[in-house]
Amino acid sequence: MVQHPPVPRRFAKSMRTNATEAERKLWSMLRGGRLNGLKFKRQVPIDGYIVDFVCFEARLIVEADGGQHSGSIHDSERDRYFATQGFRTLRFWNSDILESPDGVWAAIAEAVRD
Repeated sequence: MVQHPPVPRRFAKSMRTNATEAERKLWSMLRGGRLNGLKFKRQVPIDGYIVDFVCFEARLIVEADGGQHSGSIHDSERDRYFATQGFRTLRFWNSDILESPDGVWAAIAEAVRD
């Protein structure tokens, strides 16, 4: 098993406080059980990583990505790691979240149905 360094909780908390516009939009869509009553959490440290949003019940991670994530090998490795832990990862570009929230919502709803 790969050992990842711990991520300080205060760093995750600062990421919640300083969310991007796309993260705030996505959180407004997912919070409060708005998707089939499922509970999502945001900026959660898991095994040395901080995930943007996670629903443990559905084993689903949702990431809001900016341009710095384009072609990221680190993101691919991270997604593979989480797959070995039983999670499915969905990644959305910030622009898609802001410009096509209905499409993002539909993709997430489909993922939790699978």
